[in-house]
Amino acid sequence: MAADDRLEDDELARRLREAHRRVRMLPAADKERIARRYLTICDLAKRDPERAAARLETFLAALDAAFDTPRDDENTHGD
Repeated sequence: MAADDRLEDDELARRLREAHRRVRMLPAADKERIARRYLTICDLAKRDPERAAARLETFLAALDAAFDTPRDDENTHGD
C-alpha cells in the first residue's frame, strides 16, 4: 500500500469515527435505522473506499439536515 493510499484511508477512518460518534448520540427512536445505514457504509469501506467516502458525505449531510432545524414550537418568546 502506498503512503498516499494510507492517508486517504486515515481520512476515511477519521470521518467514519466522527459519524459513529454522531450516531451514538442520537435518540433511540432514530438510532436503529440510521445505525444500519452507517454500518452499510462501513462494510462498503472495506471493499470500495472511494464509493464509501461519497456515501459517507451524503450520510453526514443528511444527519446535518435532519437535526439542524429550528425548534420554534419548543422555544418561548424571548429565547
